[in-house]
Amino acid sequence: MLASPFLLTADAKWVEPTWLRVRRVRLSRTKPVHRFVHCTDIHHKGDRAYFESVVKKINSQSPEFVCFTGDLIEETKYLPEALEFIGRIKAPVYGVPGNHDFWSKAPFAEISKAFAATGGAWLMDRTVTTPDGKFSFVGATCLSSRQAPLEPVPLTRSIFLMHYPAWVKKMGDAKYDLILAGHSHGGQVRLPFFGAVHLPWGVDEYDMGMFHTASGPLYVNPGIGWFPVPIRFNCRPEITVFEV
Repeated sequence: MLASPFLLTADAKWVEPTWLRVRRVRLSRTKPVHRFVHCTDIHHKGDRAYFESVVKKINSQSPEFVCFTGDLIEETKYLPEALEFIGRIKAPVYGVPGNHDFWSKAPFAEISKAFAATGGAWLMDRTVTTPDGKFSFVGATCLSSRQAPLEPVPLTRSIFLMHYPAWVKKMGDAKYDLILAGHSHGGQVRLPFFGAVHLPWGVDEYDMGMFHTASGPLYVNPGIGWFPVPIRFNCRPEITVFEV
């Protein structure tokens, strides 16, 4: 019994922060024909080994594309390395910024160029469609409380990318096939029968997992990295594999 607090602390500090989980979500009842990955909140701080393991895990899923929903870095000095690893992803990467990307004053032109080089795009309140015309992505910067910047593209599977989950309440009448968000980190510390001990602003009740909303299904990923302390308990980092 005396060892239990030590073991729990060791798990939270040295095991879970890099114990990456692959969660699978099937969006259709029929046999899926598309597979893509959602990741978020990398908060890269120079841990090359961990970031490399994340990229290898993403590539092992053979996704058609990857969706990223913000907080690539906290400090600009880590951006070149972060973009190097984004370039190693063997699929188009579509992403939006998070609050830390703004706070770090990261040069978005460089990020945009790196995402475009993958075949994807850095979406600053704009929409793009995949070359085959099957998927469209609306990317919101979440800089204001206005409604979604653009409507879904007809005759495509529309995916809305944003950082703050609570912004789903500000979309008006727009409806999407899937909405992806991050920011919450799942709380990082989740107690059994209680849930997240603390959540940041911009999350509300959308702390982690799938939620049904008026604008479509919302999935909130608990993220890859951590902030502000390197602790996770009952809340492993995650990449999410969607099949549709």
